[in-house]
Order: sequence, then structure tokens, then C-alpha cells
Amino acid sequence: MSECSHDCLSCSANCSERKPESFLKALNPRSSVKKVIAVVSGKGGVGKSLVTCLLTSEMQRRGYRCAVLDADITGPSVPKSFGITEHAMGTEEYLLPVTTESGLQIMSINLILENETEPVVWRGPVIAGAVTQFWTDVLWTDVDYMFVDMPPGTGDVPLTVFQSLPVDGVVIVTTPQNLVGMIVSKAVNMAGMMNVPVLGLVENMSYYVCPDCGKRHEIFGESQAERIAAEFDIPYTARIPIDPKITAMVDAGEIEKVDGGELAALADSLEKALPLKSES
Repeated sequence: MSECSHDCLSCSANCSERKPESFLKALNPRSSVKKVIAVVSGKGGVGKSLVTCLLTSEMQRRGYRCAVLDADITGPSVPKSFGITEHAMGTEEYLLPVTTESGLQIMSINLILENETEPVVWRGPVIAGAVTQFWTDVLWTDVDYMFVDMPPGTGDVPLTVFQSLPVDGVVIVTTPQNLVGMIVSKAVNMAGMMNVPVLGLVENMSYYVCPDCGKRHEIFGESQAERIAAEFDIPYTARIPIDPKITAMVDAGEIEKVDGGELAALADSLEKALPLKSES
């Protein structure tokens, strides 16, 4: 095809019939991933990695084979949450994800760095390339649901994930503050630009229950979850409390043992929205 001169009056090509170029990257031939769900946020520090790990663990408990692709290259926390200390191994053909106690498959930059505290001082294109390789060069074995822990914002890496991976839907993570409406709108609009549906909204640090009196306190302000979900037509919401027990279990690398009760309804909705095709 000749280069476009941008002079439509003298051009015989019918641009309206051209199909947009696909940037999707192919999996390793031996890999199998059925559904891909990106967990996103418009800003950092809202608990996106926590939600990713909790949702993945909940789906794994339901009998699915699940995986986490940690796309937060400069701030990876997934391995520590699962108590993973070993390095990922590989062959000349592919890289092997590390498997947790329950069988979850994990790939993160911290699993291939010599030291987990080593900073990743890379430019955007290099970081985006690493994320793409986690999809193309890792041997993902019979994965039903893959959750992608995205970095915050709408920059290079989120764009790479949306363009390179066949993302079936996104879950947005936020907190109760009033400013989250603007932040959520950025994530929703990016998903819309990529033609990816928003499957749910999780409000983290939504409230705190006093262990002495049992009273619920909304420390960061009144919940915005229902209002925002209605505004952006998001079908399902979940609220996760501030819970020192969850924090302690995550710090101990025992996130798989955390009761995912607050996310159970959202997990139900993911099953309905993204059902697995029958093998028959």
C-alpha cells in the first residue's frame, strides 16, 4: 500500500473500508489463556494490587485455574503478597511462571531480578516491552482467568496492555474521597477508547469497623461507590474495609488465605460476564 498523501480529493482509496491494524501479540504456542481481566486505577496507592490478588485468589478457590501478570514493573508487590521468594526459571523457548500453594501462576519483574529491592530504572518503551514479553514469552498453562495488575494512570504500559493483550474487561479500583470521580472517569474513558467493558468498581479502604463497639466508621469520607457506578453505568461494585488482619496476612505473604467475602459478588458477576466456553 502506498503512503497516504492526505489529499482525499485525488485519492481513489476507500479508507472507510480499511480495517484498523491489530497490535495484539500472540501467546507462546504452548500457552493457553481463556479470559484476561485488567485491574486498573487512575492513581497510585488505592490498593489495586491488593484487589488483583484477592480477586485472583477468590476465583482460584472456585475451581478455576488463575494467573496474575504483574504489569506494574516499577512497583511490583504481587510476589511478596503471595509469599513467593524463589526466582522464575526458564528454558531457551519460554519463561516459567512461579506457582503458589494453591496453584496460581504468577509472573512479575521481581521474580527475575537478582535482588527484589533492585530499582527498575527503565524508560517507558523498555517497561512496555517487558510487559509484552510476560504475555508472549511465558508458558501460561491452561489459564481460565488471568488478572493483569496494571500500573496507575493511562500511560505507556496501560496502553501497551490494552493493545497487545486480548483484554476482555476491566475492574477499576478506587477509594472514597470526592476527587475519585475525576480519576475513575479517566480509567473509564480509556477503557472506552480501547472498546473494553468495565466489569466492576472496587472501593478500597471504604470503612473501618471498630473491634470494640462494632460501629462502622467511614474514615476517608462517605462512600462514593454507588454514585460513581451509576454515573458511569458500571454494573457491579464492592467495598473493602480497612482491616488490620488483611494487612498482616498480606505482609506475611498469606493473601491466598484471606477471606474474599467482600469480593464474592463481584466474582459472581465476572463468572456471568465472562463465562468460559464449554470444552465439549
